[in-house]
Amino acid sequence: MFSSWGFPCSRFSFAGWAATRHSALLCQRAAASPAPPWLPLLGCAHRRLLALGGLSPSAAAAAGWGAAGAAPCGMGVAGSGFRPSRVAVVVKTTRYEFEQQRYRYAGLSEEDLKQLLALKGSNYAGLLERHRIHTKNVEHVVDSLRNERIEVRLVKRREYNEETVRWADAVISAGGDGTMLLAASKVFDKFKPVIGINTDPERSEGHLCLPVRYTHSFPEALQKLYRGEFRWQWRQRIRLYLEGTGINTTPVDLHEQQLSQEQHSRAHINERFQDQRSDISGPHLLPVRALNEVFIGESLSSRENFKSCKPSFKFSLHRASYYEISVDDGPWEKQKSSGLNVCTGTGSKAWSYNINKVAHQAIEEILKIAKEHGSLNMPLNTELIQKVTNDYNESLLYSPEEPKMFFSVREPIVNRVFSSSRQRGFSSKVCVRSRCWDACMVVDGGTSFEFNDGAIASILIDTEDSLCTVLLEE
Repeated sequence: MFSSWGFPCSRFSFAGWAATRHSALLCQRAAASPAPPWLPLLGCAHRRLLALGGLSPSAAAAAGWGAAGAAPCGMGVAGSGFRPSRVAVVVKTTRYEFEQQRYRYAGLSEEDLKQLLALKGSNYAGLLERHRIHTKNVEHVVDSLRNERIEVRLVKRREYNEETVRWADAVISAGGDGTMLLAASKVFDKFKPVIGINTDPERSEGHLCLPVRYTHSFPEALQKLYRGEFRWQWRQRIRLYLEGTGINTTPVDLHEQQLSQEQHSRAHINERFQDQRSDISGPHLLPVRALNEVFIGESLSSRENFKSCKPSFKFSLHRASYYEISVDDGPWEKQKSSGLNVCTGTGSKAWSYNINKVAHQAIEEILKIAKEHGSLNMPLNTELIQKVTNDYNESLLYSPEEPKMFFSVREPIVNRVFSSSRQRGFSSKVCVRSRCWDACMVVDGGTSFEFNDGAIASILIDTEDSLCTVLLEE
């Protein structure tokens, strides 16, 4: 049983209130003193209790309360549960909704949309069914929260902003991993929890979400939060500094614009002319934090177009990404590659893993070569090959809470001019100087920054940027 302030009712008694009131009377002088440095970290539940007892935060500091409230808003004393008063639910845009919005300007009817999707090879009935499943699961989450008298604000991508984050005690993403990345992207308060719910488990992996069973039994997850049957998980995030000549610190939202290749380049050019600060040298801390990864490379790997003998027919040539890199303040190295990926522990299970993982077939062929050279004196069998493959691939993964990064150079070009002394590895800091012509620095696949010749990016982890999530006890 919990009070409306998030404390167990048995603990929030009249006697407790009287004791708090008595402390207030003893600390009248302290009440007039300046606010203590820990005040911005004080949890909402503590602030409400202090206000009810007539005790100011400054007086509380003098009375010995300390910074006990430095925990997510809605959490009481250490070891108690978590009960937010206000929750923002960030809802993904389904493919069905996206297609509707995409052709709304043309005034298409539902039947027209159905026929158009059929021409594109998409299943209208299937998209509609997935949309209904998602919507039903979102309604389940919202109803569960409101049944607990929690104030809910339901927002879509375009409506989700910093004001919504400030209003909420916690943020819930209702979708998949992409929606979780979106929800996290605007949360800079280390003590504001972000919780993911997978609203379509059959079609979405949901690595960043609660276990699938809570999709249909969200009240059970709420009860575990109330009872304290969970632990806070602090997922580390990457921060980015940008400096150099001609930089543009204005982000482009790739999800919102759903840009084509040509439009993507134009968007960066337009932003550059609209932003008068593009000539500032920096370094500037960019207004994003990467939960998964940062990717740097030519925005279009096939950008140079050449006309053939046939009119209006074009073919493209590959353009490698050219840059200089320094790892952990080491020497600068010129590189050409298909791009650079820098990930967190959270992102080590995502794109980074697929860049670096080794196939069973490759391990088998390497071991056969080693055996032919007499360097391997053991029989090769499927079990051994599979174990070596699994062990190597698992070494690419690490805890989301570890404050370190893993960088990967994709398909490096190595010759007498360009080198790649380390194709992958752990690091605490990566600096990149662009020598590209049409490059981007993309954060979590959704936010892009122009990154062309003369721009320098410093990529590192600061524990103050960590994202607060929960791990429920099972």
